[in-house]
Amino acid sequence: MLKKLTDQDKIFDELRTNGYIIFEDILNEQEVETLKDQLNVWFDKTPNCVGDFYGHNTTRFGSLLSKVPMTQELVLHPEVLRIADEFLLPHCDWYQLNLTQAVRIHPDSPEQPVHRDELMWPCKKESEYLINVIWAVDDFTVENGATRMWPAYKDQSQAFEYNKDDAIPAVMKKGSALVFLGSTRHCGGANFCNESRTGIIISYSLGWLKQNENQFLAYPPEIASGFPKEIQDLIGYRIHKPNLGGYEYNCPSKLLGGERPDVLPAVDSIPDHLLAVIEDLKKKQVA
Repeated sequence: MLKKLTDQDKIFDELRTNGYIIFEDILNEQEVETLKDQLNVWFDKTPNCVGDFYGHNTTRFGSLLSKVPMTQELVLHPEVLRIADEFLLPHCDWYQLNLTQAVRIHPDSPEQPVHRDELMWPCKKESEYLINVIWAVDDFTVENGATRMWPAYKDQSQAFEYNKDDAIPAVMKKGSALVFLGSTRHCGGANFCNESRTGIIISYSLGWLKQNENQFLAYPPEIASGFPKEIQDLIGYRIHKPNLGGYEYNCPSKLLGGERPDVLPAVDSIPDHLLAVIEDLKKKQVA
């Protein structure tokens, strides 16, 4: 059973002030070992990344919901979802799974380029777009590349310039979780010890944004049909009002039943406030 987080209002305040927060010891020793066993099967056969951002001496892979089944519990952690409810749900019909990613930073890896994850979407900044969670599968230390965070209260600039001295390493024990906003500047730290550092990234974004990881390719209907409905919804097998993300202008969950109908009647999926506008327009047109 995953540990419950406490003091929800204080958690929200901390995130608004600092841009990140660490929850210690959410997973017990056995849960961490189960994660390691499931991850190592894929780390052993996944090549290192290509590119300075992902890191030439770093290994990453996605599709964790099917490759690493225990991550389904992490994705649905109720307290993490409450954070997403607070920061994302006011700005969309529903939020979605943006990515699942396993990351192993090997010895002699340099520091990752400093960045804000929200910059992947070239939109005008009006709200938070993203919530990230990094689950520590190993202890995160300064020496093995703990994620470096720039506290929000010290880092209000939207430019690429930053004060390197303001960075704080997110040191935490395995089984802990680092939660941070998409607007928070950060980077993977340099690993200058003799052991790799392993973590899992799970992120949630506004439901009308393009996902970083293409969830429909990672989990096509024949795979997604075996997931709990809550995960099917987070992947995107549902309509985002108004009328976004449908199949034949219907809810894409219709594909999870094993059939792929070629012809369907198009069905409106419109939020209540727009339905009221439509009704008002109809009355004016008839008058």
